[in-house]
Amino acid sequence: MSTDAPVRGDRTVSVSRTIAAPPEEIFAVLSDASKHALIDGSGTVQEVRGEPEPLELGSRFGMDMKLVVPYRITNTVVEFEPGRLIAWRHWGRHRWRYELEPVEGGTRVTETFDWSTALIPKSIELAGYPDKHPPSMAATLERLDEVVTGGSSTN
Repeated sequence: MSTDAPVRGDRTVSVSRTIAAPPEEIFAVLSDASKHALIDGSGTVQEVRGEPEPLELGSRFGMDMKLVVPYRITNTVVEFEPGRLIAWRHWGRHRWRYELEPVEGGTRVTETFDWSTALIPKSIELAGYPDKHPPSMAATLERLDEVVTGGSSTN
């Protein structure tokens, strides 16, 4: 029903939630770029551009975004393990990663914002994103839960 407190690592911040569904069902939503606006808890993801194919390693997908002003971004899937892990990045090279772990009662989903691979990691820190993102990440996991189960997960 709720997410864990954010966990801070070396240029990473993660939020986890247990969702009462098998990993394959959750992964099906995460690997469908047309569903990203539906689960986005930040309000920045507007819609996918074009007709998305199911995501896999190396897939590129475009998104219409809005952070103060509208813009477009192209992402590339850089980590991929079906039913277990998916991560993408854009030109800035920081990553959004989702890890799925089967646990009693469902699947533990961990969303990680990883700026260790960013072109200019210090700019991300100066902008305050490591502190600003966790509430939106928690909201994303809550929305993911609602899409997959109708909100019937446990912590």
